Amino acid sequence: MSMEKLKNIKAIAFDADDTLWALQNYFEDVEHEYCELLAEYGKEKDISAALFETESKNMADLGYGCKAFTISLVENAVKVSHGKVEANVIAQIVDLGKSLLHLDAKPLEGVEKTLACFREMKKYKLAVFTKGELMDQENKLWRSGLQRYFDVVTIVSDKTPKAYHRLCRELDVTPDELVMVGNSFKSDIARECKLNCVKLQ
Repeated sequence: MSMEKLKNIKAIAFDADDTLWALQNYFEDVEHEYCELLAEYGKEKDISAALFETESKNMADLGYGCKAFTISLVENAVKVSHGKVEANVIAQIVDLGKSLLHLDAKPLEGVEKTLACFREMKKYKLAVFTKGELMDQENKLWRSGLQRYFDVVTIVSDKTPKAYHRLCRELDVTPDELVMVGNSFKSDIARECKLNCVKLQ
């Protein structure tokens, strides 16, 4: 990254999950408990593989987030059990999924200090640009206590080039004046390469 590009930066956008706060580890814990509930119907690796397939199939209709994940958990339980899974187990699976809606969203180490430094500099507009379910993501942002640092919060079903351009309009910047910070090369970084944005992973 050239220093010349950095001089042009007017806005910094941050992904949320696993960038501002941890999330993936909680999903992994839930998936492990889920597989234990369904242990009589198969090995953990096989149930997890089937779940991934179910989630992937549902992505176009349900998008991302805890609610979509919960629906996939239930659907997959019915599938791997060949319809034999009992109602009380389904209830436990739903509770597992709902537990993800109440995570503390504690900021990762150094995140709040970094945001505070950027805010004090008064040089950059700051944004959250994340995909997921609207209410879930908004609630996590408020629970994190980080909302006060951001000028713009944009939650989308997917980070398409069109969504990136809309974010630039909201921030009143051009793509090459925006830095995107995220943990996922595919959704946070790679797509920006087509827009000439500055990327940080």
